[in-house]
Amino acid sequence: MSWLWAIIVGLVLGLIAKAIIPGKQQIPLWLTIVCGILGSIVGNAVAGGIGVDDTKGIDWIRHLLQLIGAVVIVGLGDMLYANMKGRRRRA
Repeated sequence: MSWLWAIIVGLVLGLIAKAIIPGKQQIPLWLTIVCGILGSIVGNAVAGGIGVDDTKGIDWIRHLLQLIGAVVIVGLGDMLYANMKGRRRRA
């Protein structure tokens, strides 16, 4: 069941990240989900590193860090995907 939650959270975070990033992203939905999952993992690691991974109530700081991680990774994933896609067309 944890894999299902990871996919759902990855989809939601990835789509929110795509909405935050200006311009049109070229990455497909499956890559958006993967980037969202990776962003969530990075955000959780940062939250654990600064000691806010488990607080009483809703962990707003952890969720914000997950979203920031997703925005960064979706942005990087879009740049890499566009770069790889452009190289294939030229070859």
